[in-house]
Amino acid sequence: MLSACGGSKTAEESQARHQTPSGDLQEKTASLSTLPSFLDKQPEQMKKAYLVAAQTKDLLRNIPCYCGCAESAGHQSNMNCFIKETASDGSVVWDDHATRCGVCLEIAVKSAQWQQQGQSAKDIREQIDKQYQKGYAKPTPTPLPA
Repeated sequence: MLSACGGSKTAEESQARHQTPSGDLQEKTASLSTLPSFLDKQPEQMKKAYLVAAQTKDLLRNIPCYCGCAESAGHQSNMNCFIKETASDGSVVWDDHATRCGVCLEIAVKSAQWQQQGQSAKDIREQIDKQYQKGYAKPTPTPLPA
């Protein structure tokens, strides 16, 4: 597990990174195209998954996660496993939750693939709900797509 504590960090790094009560590390970057430094030592596939999540954040905002992160981390959708929030200035607060969770990664990648194949957000949501409703944790309280 990564920790925001310890080591020698500059004041800027200390303000840009912090650890949540759930243990997730969050880091702010200037934009969606600038990945957080907690991905620096991750495999290339993980970095690609975070880029996919950034590119499909509007879709993932409507897709629930079934890993238990609603209870453990207060997440509202699969997007929150990767991105806590985007600000009006374009800056992004990233979350490292998905770096430790195959369910989060799988849901995001499948959703992006289905969107690329032309499926609607509603159809993708129905498929995710059907596929993960049994044998997985309670889903995040994600509103249905419009």
